[in-house]
Amino acid sequence: MNRAQLKRSGILKMALAGSDSMDLDGSGETFLLRALRIAAVVALYWFVSITMVFLNNYLLDNRDLDAPLFVTFYQCVVTVGLCWVMQLLSRMCPGLINFPSVRFDLKTSREVLPLSVVFICMISFNNLCLKHLGVAFYTVGRSLSTVFNVALSYLILKQTTSFQALLCCGVILGGFWLGVDQEGLTGSLSWSGVFFGVLASACVSLNAIYTKKVMPAVDGNIWKLSYYNNINACVLFLPLILVFGELGQLASFSRLGDMTFWGMMTLGGVFGFAIGYVTGLQIKFTSPLTHNVSGTAKACAQTVIAVVYNSSSKSLLWWTSNMLVLCGSSAYTWVKSIEMKRVPHRITQDTAKDKLLPGDKSNLGV
Repeated sequence: MNRAQLKRSGILKMALAGSDSMDLDGSGETFLLRALRIAAVVALYWFVSITMVFLNNYLLDNRDLDAPLFVTFYQCVVTVGLCWVMQLLSRMCPGLINFPSVRFDLKTSREVLPLSVVFICMISFNNLCLKHLGVAFYTVGRSLSTVFNVALSYLILKQTTSFQALLCCGVILGGFWLGVDQEGLTGSLSWSGVFFGVLASACVSLNAIYTKKVMPAVDGNIWKLSYYNNINACVLFLPLILVFGELGQLASFSRLGDMTFWGMMTLGGVFGFAIGYVTGLQIKFTSPLTHNVSGTAKACAQTVIAVVYNSSSKSLLWWTSNMLVLCGSSAYTWVKSIEMKRVPHRITQDTAKDKLLPGDKSNLGV
């Protein structure tokens, strides 16, 4: 083989090596495999989140048992139990499962208590909103979280918001009012459901603010926060169940010994716990921005599924209200992401907030 042939052979080998390297990322993973993994994670998030919403709606819409606080209380109990199980599995399989070791500390529990009060209000109002509005109108009924986040961030944290972000909030408000108007025209609007939805949206924003304040008490670990939050919630729910007369409802409930009923209740708690995990997983394999966009698309799919499942007929303006809410929320996320890139020293703080928000929705149907 002469010098020219050797040279051409070397170039060919370099080209082949270069093409192989282009198919691999830094970890040696092909682009196709990485894309499939991301698609699988997003699909898992959609499945868990949508299933949880419909499952909660089924449990809360039980005409024989009007006890939404007890249903929420039981889900908190299941979450605490699963935290213990995950700790045990983490000790048995440290290389497979990574879950923090948590021992109950009364001082830490007291520090988390203010957040826990907001937390039980958030999940209770959220479930009451879902109970009265149903899945189809749930997205619009619970759409004001972003608006309250802007308002409360200014009132409590003195953080200002750009004009572009305020315009996005205006679009969300317009979609909310149009949706309420169109739902009212169909005769199926529940004003109590709208009221609970507004309160739930406000509590979601308060929950985010208080979460940032108490995170140092749990060493910045979202699972420790979930553990203490749900333990506190279990204790706080007990007097509420008594005050609102749900104990009498339980006493007269004919299916207390039905294993199918308790199986569905436990499954609801499992999905409530799982949503925190899959949310973190989606953020890990994509980004906080992509997670928010995925959540918006999921809400749209969830609404369509509910309308089709119930064989409902909705007007063009009703669908327009949903699109306004979803587009306004997506635009707000996009605007905030651009602002974060422009101000580097705020990226860490804002990104941490985005990562915490979904994790605190472990018992939510969102």
